[in-house]
Amino acid sequence: MQITLKRTVLTQASTVGKLSIDGRFVCYTIEDRVRPQKIDANTAIPAGTYDVIINESPRFKRKMPRLMDVPDFTGILIHWGNKAGDTEGCILVGNTVSRNFIGNSRATFNKIFKRIDDALAGGPVTITIA
Repeated sequence: MQITLKRTVLTQASTVGKLSIDGRFVCYTIEDRVRPQKIDANTAIPAGTYDVIINESPRFKRKMPRLMDVPDFTGILIHWGNKAGDTEGCILVGNTVSRNFIGNSRATFNKIFKRIDDALAGGPVTITIA
């Protein structure tokens, strides 16, 4: 499975994007803002391609999709939330979008989680962020 996140709107508060799976639009995303220098818990991860696994998250106390080997970052997940303040570098998903906000995040996350989990049973999953 190939996940693509295209960052489309960069503001002083957040980075909004569109997430596709195998070339088909699935949902919107929100991240911390892109910065030239990392500020802990307030910076989007670098653009690039990362392997995605599913493992137990101590924070959420459940299995979550995790991006591997992100330079200068640890614990980067795909999870639910509505605004950049709900993340510390992670990618939040939702199916509605407005300025610095995404909605219906939990339901969107549940659908994406299932797709990633199912795909991992048959092979690798990667995400490319641009």
